[in-house]
Amino acid sequence: MAKWPKLVPPAACNTPITVRLQEGVEDDGSPKYTVVWEGKCNYSEKSRQVLDEKRQLVELQARTLIDGDIAPGQDIAGEAEITSVGSPGVIRRIYSASRARYPDGTVNFTQLELM
Repeated sequence: MAKWPKLVPPAACNTPITVRLQEGVEDDGSPKYTVVWEGKCNYSEKSRQVLDEKRQLVELQARTLIDGDIAPGQDIAGEAEITSVGSPGVIRRIYSASRARYPDGTVNFTQLELM
């Protein structure tokens, strides 16, 4: 079995993040979230606009790269809380998620685009 390089090494991950996936709704109609991953990520803020499925402009505000697969076998939809040193966490909704795979099918890293 070949050894594949890590494209998001731990040394490049220095921003604490908590990823919560939406799993249904509460009794009062608010979304129900479950924490699936806590750790550090490579976080970059850069605003850009994309068209969604309804052909409306959506502004993406940040992108995270996380080493490995944060939710094996699950669709990723929900929110991410990014914590900076000395300030409260910023909660952003996940617009899209992708998993970069090695040629053998295992996951190299997970990318989240945040609104």
